[in-house]
Amino acid sequence: MSARTLPLLFLNLGGEMLYILDQRLRAQSIPGEKARKGERCAAPSAPVMNDIISTMFNRKFMEELFKPQDLYSKKALRTVYDRLAHASIMRLNQASMDKLYDLMTMAFKYQVLLCPRPRDILLVTFNHLDAIKDFISDSPGILNQVDETFRRLIETYNPLSDGEFQLIRQTLLIFFQDMHIRVSIFLKDKVQNSNGRFVLPISGPVPWGTEVPGLIRIFNHKGVEVKRAEFTTAGNYVTPQREGSFELYGDRVLKLGTNMYSVTRPVETHMSGSSKNLASQAKENIAPNPLAKEELNFLARLLGGLDIQKPAGGESGFRLNLFTTDEEEEHAAQTRPEELSYKIINIEATQEPARRAELSRILGELDVAEPRPGSAEKGEDLLALMDGL
Repeated sequence: MSARTLPLLFLNLGGEMLYILDQRLRAQSIPGEKARKGERCAAPSAPVMNDIISTMFNRKFMEELFKPQDLYSKKALRTVYDRLAHASIMRLNQASMDKLYDLMTMAFKYQVLLCPRPRDILLVTFNHLDAIKDFISDSPGILNQVDETFRRLIETYNPLSDGEFQLIRQTLLIFFQDMHIRVSIFLKDKVQNSNGRFVLPISGPVPWGTEVPGLIRIFNHKGVEVKRAEFTTAGNYVTPQREGSFELYGDRVLKLGTNMYSVTRPVETHMSGSSKNLASQAKENIAPNPLAKEELNFLARLLGGLDIQKPAGGESGFRLNLFTTDEEEEHAAQTRPEELSYKIINIEATQEPARRAELSRILGELDVAEPRPGSAEKGEDLLALMDGL
């Protein structure tokens, strides 16, 4: 596995999350003053999208994220996104949060599968960040946070070899391999089968730097071409006109990672039969995915860096529904397989006893397994780490 995969996974999933939330805020006609500019009350609250993006690109958070490390479990990442999605006055209930995470993961999985070459995963990430910058174009401070992350990405990933990007792609595919959730957009576009597996095209642009298939060249031992043979291909391939820009500003050319919700249409998710069977068979040993000690150290650092906005005064915020109606949301909550649902974890760090009690509760919920050999040395003691946050 690649130790450089986590930032790309987090940023791309976060970008998809912001696309979905923006679309739902518009679809539910959340008043602009509430969703974008904050409700007017005793102390004006910050914009929903601005709050989430500011939290997501927190400097300390990014510093922890970009440290070379293995990918962590789906449950650990899901916990971070639960925390992130509630970084404003907006609230999602269990079923909507489940649906949000399903849409995020399946969208990015499809993008990874379609990347013409492994290095193009970086262009997908840049497309997400370009769109995020549009969301906060009127907030220079937050925009600077995103640009700082942009530069960190360029500095970290542009020098990597094609082989290293291939390893990153394989690590991402391993992470997504057991996830086969049907999404209405993909089903309607016929790019996903009824079992939740994607249909990959056999036509279109070939990867930059390669030639359209159809010609075989034969060389002798001196490297001189001695024969050519042509063959017919099943697809209709074309050569890309230019390579996408890997700089801070520029034309990415590749469209993967752009906002597919810009055209309003309903989006539903359904558990495929294979996913249900897999969940029933595994059941994660009748417990959540076990997290090794270094994962909890990582999670503690991340959660410590996420400062959740509290509604000002007596304002309780507003609820965002990712379903068409409240009845659909309630039905989804009742029919969701128990082993695939997650609890939203909120950490109150105002007082020392409360912090320790909350941490103990989390540790009990996560059902920590014994750390792998040598893992204990990778981080400080968890309680000490939390005390320092």
